[in-house]
Amino acid sequence: MKAAVLGPAGIEIHDLEKPAPKPNEVLIRVRASALNRADLIVASGHRHGAVGGVGARIGLECAGEVEAIGSEVSSVRPGDRVMATAPGGLAEYAVTDFARVHVIPANTMTYEQAAALPVALGTMHNAIVTAGRLQRGETLLMQGASAGVGLMGMQIAKLMGASLVMGASTNPERRARLREFGCDLALDSTSPGWPDQVKEATGGRGVDVIIDLVSAAVANQNLAAASILGRIVNVGRLGGMKGEFDFDLHAAKRIDYIGVTFRTRTIEEIREINRLMRADLWGALKAGKLALPIFKTFPLARIAEALDLMRANQHFGKIAIAMS
Repeated sequence: MKAAVLGPAGIEIHDLEKPAPKPNEVLIRVRASALNRADLIVASGHRHGAVGGVGARIGLECAGEVEAIGSEVSSVRPGDRVMATAPGGLAEYAVTDFARVHVIPANTMTYEQAAALPVALGTMHNAIVTAGRLQRGETLLMQGASAGVGLMGMQIAKLMGASLVMGASTNPERRARLREFGCDLALDSTSPGWPDQVKEATGGRGVDVIIDLVSAAVANQNLAAASILGRIVNVGRLGGMKGEFDFDLHAAKRIDYIGVTFRTRTIEEIREINRLMRADLWGALKAGKLALPIFKTFPLARIAEALDLMRANQHFGKIAIAMS
């Protein structure tokens, strides 16, 4: 099978042996994959969790048909159209734990559309509902709203009953489109005064939950925008891994500052995250209420070009890779 692999000079397409599923795994004939920021980290030669270095396979999510299942798997069967989070998913075949695999909920959904969903659904449901503890009627701010996971997060927040959803982005064209994805108030995160806009929109109280995909560049502004007893969930660090932090403001507001990642989760935790996500979101997904735009689709042979597009950060939505 063909797969995207990090070589000495960058990403290369290698011919590898088709994997066989372990008892708890599903073998997927991949038809499409979608890019994520973690793929850029690995492609640049750095590690992302346990993955990295020359020879590392890239890819986190894919969609296709089940080709084979392990002896412990009963949730899907060969021939099912599925989407999944799958390590090394930028390949013609991928294996992954059964709990990471979801039957595509509608025959009208293309493989590219399905491949764009698994990471965003699992990450954002866990961040908003489990870590952020969003309650019906509360307010939420998505920091880095125009990223694929950000667009999905705003939709999930609306679905779970947020009374006001705000989205922050640095790009005016992208901010203009946030309303299509559940955003009530778009904020310019390059403006020093955006926390004041948040306070005005919330009657001076501040926002209850902030889902932060940016971190260092906006950390103290997030503290200023948060309510007393607010929750800030640190999901991504597109704006910097390290920076200043106003510990006094953090303490004064008694803010819960919560870090999340899938890199240190056990397989049991991942299974529970996916179970909770499906329980809350699958009906809405079937009804077409949750979706992400596909910005552009590339063939696997042009994976380096697709990664360059993501690195340039000029896209809105997801970049898909078609296998056939």
